[in-house]
Amino acid sequence: MNSEELISKTALQTLEIEISVLKELRQSINQDFINTVSIIYECKGRLVVTGVGKSAIIAQKIVATLNSTGTPALFMHAADAIHGDLGMIQSGDLVLCLSKSGETAEIKVLIPLLKNFNIPIIGMVSQPDSYLARHATHLLLTPVSQEADPNNLAPTASTTAQIAMGDALATALLALKGFTSKDFALFHPGGALGKQLYLRVNDLYPQNQKPQVFESDSIQATILEMTSKCLGATAVLNPNNQLKGIITDGDLRRMLEKGVDMTGLKAQDVMSPHPKTIHKDTLAVKALNLMRHHSITQLIVVDQPTEYLGMIHLHDFLREGLV
Repeated sequence: MNSEELISKTALQTLEIEISVLKELRQSINQDFINTVSIIYECKGRLVVTGVGKSAIIAQKIVATLNSTGTPALFMHAADAIHGDLGMIQSGDLVLCLSKSGETAEIKVLIPLLKNFNIPIIGMVSQPDSYLARHATHLLLTPVSQEADPNNLAPTASTTAQIAMGDALATALLALKGFTSKDFALFHPGGALGKQLYLRVNDLYPQNQKPQVFESDSIQATILEMTSKCLGATAVLNPNNQLKGIITDGDLRRMLEKGVDMTGLKAQDVMSPHPKTIHKDTLAVKALNLMRHHSITQLIVVDQPTEYLGMIHLHDFLREGLV
């Protein structure tokens, strides 16, 4: 077997083992799981998630997912807990303890201490007869018969099961809470995902200049307006300042390609009379989708159908990280 065959074979075996683990994990979505979700949902405090080694890393990811979907959670390393960090746990909190074996030395020390504080313990463990499983108030089984690495040693399939169970917890809680896209945006104001949920056209277009000409303006004046405002287009208005059309760089290029005599041309002779518009209060991501659908780089922003406010450009979305 050459190196390429070995790479492909090992990678595919890894995926097959982990897929098998996830399929088996479906059996753990049972009454114990429902009861666990219910007590977390009813908890007046926070969910403290703990573990050691790779389980500690997965615990941190679970905490991040829970916090971003509306369930207050914090991470506590099991080793640090027995050296002072136990003080972060308050009355009314719950503890979710992750361990593949359920026999880790730090876990065995931590559990009696938690019981002294009358803190309910949720055990996420692969071994149902382990120390953690026997002493947990609620049990989430993540059964793993084999790790995915060739030596059956490195935490691979077991951490996949833990992270999937954590996601199942978070999404079940999200559904119970009625957590919406607007709620999600509140917890993600700085990222691209959050911006898709709250950023509106009105937040973007005022940063741009406002190119405009009147129907009777010369084509030379039109070109100067487009050049000075740097948006690759200009709106065309009637004498009552109502929107009548748009002229883009593309319109001018096509005119030149046809060899049209520009002498005496007015803006109204070149404009497209039915410009694509977007209301100022529309979500920015919808404006972006409209631009993609029509393969254009700018949209005219309006309040009323003929009230021209300005333009939004593809560069605005690039600047905000939405493209």
